[in-house]
Amino acid sequence: MHAFTRRRSRAVAATATLVFTAAVAHVPAAEASAFAALPQVVPRAETAALFDDHEGGNANADDPAIWRNLADPDASLVIATAKEGGLRVYDLDARQVQSVPAPAAPGADDAPGRFNNVDLVHRTTLGTGRTDLAVVSDRGSDKLRIYRVDGDRLDAPLTDVTDPSAPWIFSGSQEEVNQERTAYGLAAYTDSATGRSYALVSQNATTRIALLELTTTRGGTVSYRKVRTLDLPAAFTMPDGTKWSPCGDPGEGPQVEGMVVDPETGTLFAGQEDVGIWRLRADLKGTPVLQDKVREYGMPATYDEASDACVVGDDPGFGGVRVSADVEGLTLVRQDDGDGYLLASSQGDDTFVAYDRERSDGYEYEGGFRVGAASQSLDGSEECDGADAVAEPLGRRYPNGLLVVQDGHATPEDGDREATGFKFVDLGDVLEALDD
Repeated sequence: MHAFTRRRSRAVAATATLVFTAAVAHVPAAEASAFAALPQVVPRAETAALFDDHEGGNANADDPAIWRNLADPDASLVIATAKEGGLRVYDLDARQVQSVPAPAAPGADDAPGRFNNVDLVHRTTLGTGRTDLAVVSDRGSDKLRIYRVDGDRLDAPLTDVTDPSAPWIFSGSQEEVNQERTAYGLAAYTDSATGRSYALVSQNATTRIALLELTTTRGGTVSYRKVRTLDLPAAFTMPDGTKWSPCGDPGEGPQVEGMVVDPETGTLFAGQEDVGIWRLRADLKGTPVLQDKVREYGMPATYDEASDACVVGDDPGFGGVRVSADVEGLTLVRQDDGDGYLLASSQGDDTFVAYDRERSDGYEYEGGFRVGAASQSLDGSEECDGADAVAEPLGRRYPNGLLVVQDGHATPEDGDREATGFKFVDLGDVLEALDD
């Protein structure tokens, strides 16, 4: 047996009352050899490093969203979360054009807000007139923050339009907010049949996902109402009849963070970090399907309090072969011909995995790639938390589209401070690598 230290707070749910059987066929072991020689793409640009430093603002890059300027694609923007550092807005040269602080979260410790994930809703009638909105999950306050995107305001394209009375999402009191079982992962979309816009939000340290409908107030601000919630499994039955739960801090469940909605099919893809990728209806009705499993799925482990590590036993061979925990950022590549890919960050081995997004073939695995270093000064992406892709032309810089990925180990590093950032990759390079 051996021990491993967890990258962040994990989940053990041995006391879960519901145990689900994962009906996923084991992937042939022969496919595993393909991962030794995945193609590499390199970034064209990178943002300045953000530093996890309380004295310097405690900014930590996490999740990007690409806003395409329909009138001038060259003026498109990347909106990205920096956790306690709020939001950063970058142009296509990866230069910062705006920094939006996270509003202070009220509470006993007067803790700052903590912006975790961001996504966009396009051409919505929410707020004042038809516009695009950036929707953000705020872990510090257990709320959504909503920003209008105005590309004509070159130095300040984001305007906060959140209604001051917007409710907590998962908490019933400020005391519960302070316990940090708050808003975590996020995906936003507009229902093509009704025109209504929604946000799907996961809860930190639990398996719960909430569906929120975005609403407009009389004053023109934007709020939301909870439609329903769904709890993904916390424990699983293995093929040999044994029960398994991911190892982690006692009392916490295996959480979801990376999420994306395919608006054409109304399908939500949700990454349960230590379990795998779920496919379910975006309205949270019906039965979720575990599309793919992480390699560590089913590995027995016991939490050791003294070392804050999980002692892992022998691998029984129940896991997948494509994704290594944590499964993180999920994004869709939607091409004009209806084809495209679901991309997932395999954080444990610094790779990205691609699945065909067409439902007819069961979202088959199509390959993978790495984002490597372009030069000594322009490194690749490691331990990627979040990603976003746009397959439409973005002016002269990215005529084939753009993929933006978080880099958990940006360089150059500065002393003991954790450095993070975002890498900009030509989507054409990614598609060429997947087609080879």
